Amino acid sequence: MSNKDTKYWVGFNIIPGIGRVKLTQLDNYFDSLADAWKATTADLKHAGLDSSSINAITSWRPKISLEAEMEKLDRYGVKALTFHDPDYPSRLKEIYDYPLIIYIRGSLLPEDEWSLAVVGTRRATVYGRQVTEEIVTDLARSRITIVSGLAKGVDSIAHRSALDAGGRSIAIFACGLDIVYPAENANLARSIIQQGALISEYPLGTRPKADNFPRRNRIMSALSLGVLVVEAGETSGAIITAHLALEQNREVFAIPGSILSPASKGTNNLIQEGAKLVRDYTDILEELNLTTVAHQMEIKEVIPASDTESLLLKQLCAEPTHIDEVCRTSGLPISTVSSTLAMMELKSLVKQVGTMNYVLSREVREEYRVKVD
Repeated sequence: MSNKDTKYWVGFNIIPGIGRVKLTQLDNYFDSLADAWKATTADLKHAGLDSSSINAITSWRPKISLEAEMEKLDRYGVKALTFHDPDYPSRLKEIYDYPLIIYIRGSLLPEDEWSLAVVGTRRATVYGRQVTEEIVTDLARSRITIVSGLAKGVDSIAHRSALDAGGRSIAIFACGLDIVYPAENANLARSIIQQGALISEYPLGTRPKADNFPRRNRIMSALSLGVLVVEAGETSGAIITAHLALEQNREVFAIPGSILSPASKGTNNLIQEGAKLVRDYTDILEELNLTTVAHQMEIKEVIPASDTESLLLKQLCAEPTHIDEVCRTSGLPISTVSSTLAMMELKSLVKQVGTMNYVLSREVREEYRVKVD
């Protein structure tokens, strides 16, 4: 889908009351969303919209500058994807109420298909913090992308542990991507952009509301192979996410805790209801059949597929090197360097840190680095 088409989806997504059902009606009736945006009242009525929706569209259209909205997205480094876009996450489209448009700040990579949502209480105990740090660190080192909601407590610990382990993380927002909530996680959000992505279905400028959080949770679980609940009360948002995961045919994992701890009542209940009890990260990998995948990724990381990969490895070190510098020192054209680095990143030979800056992955073995020097 071209940017020309995308801006109309962005515009409709701003109009209050024009949600999934109405947008689907417009998408099905008109040849394009561009035609829908320019449609007359009569055309909108023929498309099946009720009078309230028609009034919302006709009153809001003159107030919205599509070019200004696209410029705003560009200013914040946000990309809008509709469900027609080939880059739209395939797993997200598996659920019946997937968002028709999502906003992404950062990057989604093919290896993010191997992801796990980690959720829990905002008031993590010492036990909850320790368990989250240990299990997420091991999962991240096994190439599992960690998905969470950037909330205080378990969410923040999970994101930070994944990043500190050199892994990737994805944060799902319940507001626009120009608003970090809670504000104290602004630095964490910036780090996630460098090693993953921020995702929201809400337009820029949308403030966080209580109703948005349960909706946000369905995206967290849908993007993941499963959901790990670390600590949670009996009726918490984390339990809602676990139930959404079950509805979406995702695996549910839970950390057992003391029967005397309020923070473990929700997780103990989940285990009693059939959730997989987790003692360490291997329980998750085995249940998801990812043990072999993680091992294969480890093997791939030390085997260059070509002389080009070997040459590019020589140009990189632990300090970030811009792709332009890699082209200069290697003597290779930008197209070759860009495509090769992308494949090397999939194999964890290198890692992109910042815009088009690359470093050697810390998992590249010392003996291999000596061999290519």
